[in-house]
Amino acid sequence: MSPAALKLAGVVVMLLITAGGVWQVQDWRYGKQLVEQAGLHQGDLASISNAAAAQVRANQDKRLALEQRLSASEQSHYKELSDAQTSQARLRDRLATSDLRLSVLLDSTDSAGGCSVPAGAGAGGVVHGGARARLDPAHAQRIVAITDAGDQGLIALAACQAYVREVAGLK
Repeated sequence: MSPAALKLAGVVVMLLITAGGVWQVQDWRYGKQLVEQAGLHQGDLASISNAAAAQVRANQDKRLALEQRLSASEQSHYKELSDAQTSQARLRDRLATSDLRLSVLLDSTDSAGGCSVPAGAGAGGVVHGGARARLDPAHAQRIVAITDAGDQGLIALAACQAYVREVAGLK
């Protein structure tokens, strides 16, 4: 081999060694950058995860508070309904035992009615106002049953409205 070829071969070997060294240095630099980026990425993921966990806890706390308020509201409406039913049952019992009589006020100006109902002026009671007629106990109990159903409907409506206000956050 000629000295020029040896020089050329030496230069090529030196270039290859230099190129390999440069690659090695770049590999170290890029590896270090990748490690730093991975560390930053892990930090970002940890902070995102912590924020998501805090949001979940806050939502769970809100839901628990809402469930407790709804439970208290439900108990309140149940008590109100129970009290109304008890009151209606007492009223029906008093009507059934003739302890209480329902009467209606008669329109004394109505001459078209055609039937004259005598005013129920009993010896034991004082009736203020116009003429009154006593209702049959069976009719009185039907009227009480109708008002009982109406009271239950109004209580249920109030409970539904309170539920919607509570859930919607309208208060």
